[in-house]
Amino acid sequence: MESTILAALWAAETPLTPGQVQDAIGRELARTTVTTILSRLHEKGAVARSRAGRGFAYTPTEDAPGMTARRMHSEMRKEPDRGTVLARFVSQLTDEDERLLRELLDGESR
Repeated sequence: MESTILAALWAAETPLTPGQVQDAIGRELARTTVTTILSRLHEKGAVARSRAGRGFAYTPTEDAPGMTARRMHSEMRKEPDRGTVLARFVSQLTDEDERLLRELLDGESR
C-alpha cells in the first residue's frame, strides 16, 4: 500500500491531500486508510507534509531510486553479518548490473 501511495505522489509532482491521493489510486483504499499510511510514511521520513486547509498535503522526500536505496541501507543496518549479505547480493547480480556497480565503485574511489 505504501508503494501505491508513493507512486501516486511521484506521478503528481505536486503535494496531494489524502483525498487527492485516494482519487489518484482509484479509491481502492478508504480515505482513513490513506491518511494512516501517509502519516506512517511521514514518521519514516519518506514524505514531507505541509498545511492544506485543516489537513495536510504530502510530498515524497525522495524519488523512487532514492527510496529503494534507503530501504537497502535500512536492511543492511539490521544485519550484523553485512559481509555475507553483500556477498550474496553481488553473487545474484546480472553481468550488466555487476559492470555498472564496478563502474560506480571505480568512480567513487577517484
